[in-house]
Amino acid sequence: MTVALTVYVLMWPVIVFGVLAVIAGNFFKEMREARRQGRPMI
Repeated sequence: MTVALTVYVLMWPVIVFGVLAVIAGNFFKEMREARRQGRPMI
C-alpha cells in the first residue's frame, strides 16, 4: 500500500512537468514563427 501511494504521489510532478514542457515548447515555437514572419506575438 505504501509503495502504491508513493508512486501515485510522485507520478503527478512528472505529469505536470510533461504538460508544462509541451506547452512551453509550443509557445516558443509559435514565438519563433511570429518573429520570423515579422508579426507581433500578442
